[in-house]
Amino acid sequence: MVFLPECFDYVAESSEQACSMAAPLQSPRMQCMCDLAQELGVWLSLGGYHEQGPPGEKRLYNSHVIVNDCGVIVEVYHKMHLFDVNVQDGPRLKESNAVIPGDKIVPPVPTPVGNVGLSICYDVRFPELSLVLAQQGAHILTFPSAFTQITGSAHWEVLLRSRAIENQCYVIAAAQTGQHNAKRRSYGHAMIVDPWGRVIAQCSEGNGLSVAEIDLAYLNKVRQQMPIMNHKRKDLYGKLNSCPKL
Repeated sequence: MVFLPECFDYVAESSEQACSMAAPLQSPRMQCMCDLAQELGVWLSLGGYHEQGPPGEKRLYNSHVIVNDCGVIVEVYHKMHLFDVNVQDGPRLKESNAVIPGDKIVPPVPTPVGNVGLSICYDVRFPELSLVLAQQGAHILTFPSAFTQITGSAHWEVLLRSRAIENQCYVIAAAQTGQHNAKRRSYGHAMIVDPWGRVIAQCSEGNGLSVAEIDLAYLNKVRQQMPIMNHKRKDLYGKLNSCPKL
């Protein structure tokens, strides 16, 4: 299975350009990827496709699309958490200007490498999503990303390893890298982490390819030796939504 990063189709210079270039799932752009999956006999995780929004909507969906080895789209996840931030001496971005937020968690997708949980980039900062996916049977959590240089150098590895450790899942994080245009630079460092939190493959900041074997027997061993899912005190913190806002 091959995993591509967020914005694998293009990185726009503005919200307006991003929306003007968006395409539906039934488009030559996506059909090209489906044909490629079938030709090579691989599954594809297309981590951030600019999917055209519904009629009358000026914004798009940031979509994580799974294509099987027959070239068929088997699942689509719309990014839930949008990157609207203003970091001092860092990025000032408002993803919601161009993107419609997703409104549901997609159950893990059965694939030849295991059950794959779908998310995108900024979703990694919200552990509740990963926890739900793990409880639904995910073996692999995916975070295809275009992390900024400043946030990536500070938080990228620790976030990915944390999601792997606390959920006892493999984490696969394909990542954009380098200078895209005058306004955008991505951190890179695509990474694969095992259920014990070890980085088992990683790229640098330049173009590259990380390869790793997913060992589900090892994953089950980690879970059996430290059964954290059985130790959770859901009687105490199960209803997180009932907590008052700060």
